[in-house]
Amino acid sequence: MTDFAMRRTMMVDTQVRPSDVTKYPIIDALLSVPREMFVPLDKRELAYMGEHIEIGKNRVILDPRTLAKMLDALDIQRDELVLDIGAGLGYSSAVLARMAEAVVAVEEQKPLAKEAQSNLVEAGADNVVMHEGPLTEGAAQHGPYDVILLEGAVACLPDGLIDQLKDGGRMAVLFDGEFGTGQVRIGYKLDGRMNWRVAFDAGAPVLPGFEKHVAFAL
Repeated sequence: MTDFAMRRTMMVDTQVRPSDVTKYPIIDALLSVPREMFVPLDKRELAYMGEHIEIGKNRVILDPRTLAKMLDALDIQRDELVLDIGAGLGYSSAVLARMAEAVVAVEEQKPLAKEAQSNLVEAGADNVVMHEGPLTEGAAQHGPYDVILLEGAVACLPDGLIDQLKDGGRMAVLFDGEFGTGQVRIGYKLDGRMNWRVAFDAGAPVLPGFEKHVAFAL
């Protein structure tokens, strides 16, 4: 029988802490949420590897280091409302649920959204609301949000998502490097404008709908 609890501790000790992520709420959440519950059944043995896990259609569950460093840079507080774009099978939302007051998880693929809902209920993450719909549209009806997190890379960030962020709020976005390494940047919304700072380098597939739009001229 696989000892997933031991693997979870090893993940934190060998992938997360060495990446300078040491805040107690993040470590506690990563140690508490059973990642193996939130990956495809045939990939459970890969649940604690230090790499993205494919969930189909160019979508992935972000590797532990990337997710942990994003959470570290966002510094989520217990009284905050978080929008999780591209929730997939629900892992990131379950982690966020242990750190924030409430989470709205957006997933556009019906099978993923349905399974995520089931996974979150089983994990006891009762402060997560699943929202099925286009990732690019977010979930304005539940906002505005203190924090927005995108679970994949972005080449083009819709203004409509920025509009759902509270003034004074922040968002973590992995901007696609196109042909090289991407960059995670933290955006702070001040007086209606976004101010960005580079947090760290990372890579992931571009989320559907967030590709670069090419304009054709006749």
